[in-house]
Amino acid sequence: MSQSVALASVESNAPSPACDCLAHRFGNAADGPDRVRCYGSDLTEAEWQVLRPLLPVPAWLQGRGGRPEGYCHRVMLDAVRYVVDNGVKWVNLPCDFPPYRRVHAFARRWQVTGLLAELHDRLRDKVRQKDGRDVDPTAAVVDSQSVRAAANIPRFTSGWDGGKRVGGRKRHLVVDCLGLVLAVAVTAANVQDRDAAVPLLERLRRLYFSVRLVWADGGYAGRLVDWAAENLHLTLEIVKRSDDTTGFVVLPRRWVVERTLSWLMRSRRLVRDYETLPAMHEAMVLWSMTMLMSSRLAGRRPGAFSRPSSRAE
Repeated sequence: MSQSVALASVESNAPSPACDCLAHRFGNAADGPDRVRCYGSDLTEAEWQVLRPLLPVPAWLQGRGGRPEGYCHRVMLDAVRYVVDNGVKWVNLPCDFPPYRRVHAFARRWQVTGLLAELHDRLRDKVRQKDGRDVDPTAAVVDSQSVRAAANIPRFTSGWDGGKRVGGRKRHLVVDCLGLVLAVAVTAANVQDRDAAVPLLERLRRLYFSVRLVWADGGYAGRLVDWAAENLHLTLEIVKRSDDTTGFVVLPRRWVVERTLSWLMRSRRLVRDYETLPAMHEAMVLWSMTMLMSSRLAGRRPGAFSRPSSRAE
């Protein structure tokens, strides 16, 4: 059943609530839509109008079982965004949000069922279209970033990155030429980039068959280049730093993914790894990117996605 048909069939006899989220439109929400939005991470009205049509339809609306939502979708999204933006513990959510256990269960359910990835991909398609790009990318950039782990992180999912001298985890990203995330994977920090790139590039190939070229740094050089060409029909081009270069230098193509990594560091939840499960850390990356993309589409913080005019893609 399509999204429009599913909504129309249930909406025909539903009253018109003050909030237009699914939970309030169909009378399932236990909370009121009159919460005062006072945090910087809250969705603005312009962002909500962008986000609302892109929200995935819950399984119960399509007759696939499950319990109707008990809390306002917009309030739940604001609560998750608050955690991602401010880096607080779930238990320390302000009292004007729903109970923290319900908010955490909401975020976890969206991660497990793929609803978060669906929302993220829809937003990315909209951003690419707004920038005049085709929805299907043809080139990408891959890189990684090591972050320190909190004390609650299990030892078997963390390690020591000798090169960066960081103990914790490493997030591996594949982004398009706009810096928007195509694939993300989180491993222990001692996992080599070329080893983590094998399943990451395989996932990229399954999701985006249009991608033919991937730029990478010297950490991905070696047998991975031949493996990608033979098994995935991907051209892995290594952008190396010149031997006689000293200090900071902006390298072609590689700066795109490095900028994305700096975008993620604006979300305090991603400055240090607090997630017990690596999959939840990957979800936090997607939540952070949805915040950036919804802001850009709504014109809230255009500077967050601005590209230096002196750097050609």
